[in-house]
Amino acid sequence: WQASPLSVCPREAVQIQLNDEKQEFNKRPTKAGPRSLSHSISQSSTESFTSVGSESSEDDLSPQDKLQSTSKGLSDFCVKNIKQAAFGRKEIEIAQQEMPALMILRKRAGGEKPLAGAKVVGCTHITAQTAVLIETLAALGAQCRWAACNIFSTQNAVAAALAEAEISVFAWKGESEEDFWWCIDRCIDPDNWQPDLILDDGGDLTHLMCKKYPHLFKNIRGIVEESVTGIYRLYQLSKTGKLCVPAMNVNDSVTKQKFDNLYCCKESILDGLKRTTDVMFGGKQVVVCGYGEVGKGCCTALKGLGAVVYITEVDPICALQACMDGLRVTTLSKVVRQVDIIISCTGNKNVITREHFNRMKNGCIVCNMGHSNTEIDLSSLRTAELKWQRVRPHVDHVIWPEGKRVVLLAEGRLLNLCCSTVPSVVLSVSATTQALALIELYNAPQGRYQKDIYLLPKKMDEYVASLHLPMFEAHLTELTDDQASYLGISKHGPFKPNYYR
Repeated sequence: WQASPLSVCPREAVQIQLNDEKQEFNKRPTKAGPRSLSHSISQSSTESFTSVGSESSEDDLSPQDKLQSTSKGLSDFCVKNIKQAAFGRKEIEIAQQEMPALMILRKRAGGEKPLAGAKVVGCTHITAQTAVLIETLAALGAQCRWAACNIFSTQNAVAAALAEAEISVFAWKGESEEDFWWCIDRCIDPDNWQPDLILDDGGDLTHLMCKKYPHLFKNIRGIVEESVTGIYRLYQLSKTGKLCVPAMNVNDSVTKQKFDNLYCCKESILDGLKRTTDVMFGGKQVVVCGYGEVGKGCCTALKGLGAVVYITEVDPICALQACMDGLRVTTLSKVVRQVDIIISCTGNKNVITREHFNRMKNGCIVCNMGHSNTEIDLSSLRTAELKWQRVRPHVDHVIWPEGKRVVLLAEGRLLNLCCSTVPSVVLSVSATTQALALIELYNAPQGRYQKDIYLLPKKMDEYVASLHLPMFEAHLTELTDDQASYLGISKHGPFKPNYYR
């Protein structure tokens, strides 16, 4: 993996130019102390309806309080129930069928292991799809340790299958906040393991390492971050001079924005709402807070089923796009009394406040499609006068003194990954980009990347997209030499400039 000289990109990031010829590559944890009861009712959550074999009704002990080992004697993990591994393996195999690019990477690596000797510490959602990514990294030569970036999104059977495959994984569905940070800390394992690379989703792993183990960064070759929340945090570190290693901004790659954010959310928003509330969308009035790629995907799906959709935005460009798409741009305060569903997807904080909740009508459904639950001001709802009632997994009624009920989904966390599943093929696109970014960081010669944030080039995006075309039986048109000369580009790409998004 070789790259040519760097060029400065807008957005304060640096572009990586890949050489065209190289575009393909030929302990058991200690028992925790007393747990706080302040994490609300997270631990009562049950497994996703679709995760076959993931729920064990007899399992009431915390995973931290159980002695577990794999069939090969590995005990350096902490999952809900290692006996679920066989079910999880089946789910991973199903996901592999829809994730062709990662499987191609495994085959093309052959005897060459581009991540041989690498030690990758990761914090992502632990689902069948991310398991395919983790096992691909292992097939390419990496040693991996993993924790979950969300307390509700882990598929327990999949986590067990990863542990059985000798991946040290620390995650289970329904973790408390204390459990969440314990798992990340245990995953880092600073006394016995020195990571080379960080793969983060949301920045919590990077944050904990900066705060608690800054000395580990002396051997870290780089960070790969895929969420807008995590990228915000990295840019904040960079602006204050605290970013001490190179970082790859996967979030702003076309293969992440247009596929994971847009197409994935377009399909999964309806799935999550249906499974939790059985709501009918035709005629419902819905507010989508934020018209970025996630918001665009959600609105497309909702409009297609006959919902009346309003948009809230701070960006005049996104607001104008919403207007041109036939949506009504307004403020949440103006329509909060009349709408049936409110969806946040801004990446910001306190988008939906207690004042908004007080004005919502009885039965209004509130959910979040952004990475973090900071978009909904949950602390303002945990007061003595409001009663919380769990009515089904990940569905709470917040009840006002006069009897009004607001339906809150997944305690304000990411709806689609907490309450349903997401399309494997879409995640294959962004996961392949993550894998290639890790390979580039690991194999780059010393000095190629500074303590800065880098964007992957369009050549990389196009390569990842091309790996997925065969499953759709798609055939690209090839430019003639004359056409390529007319456009001023190579007939083999890249076909878009580096600033294209």
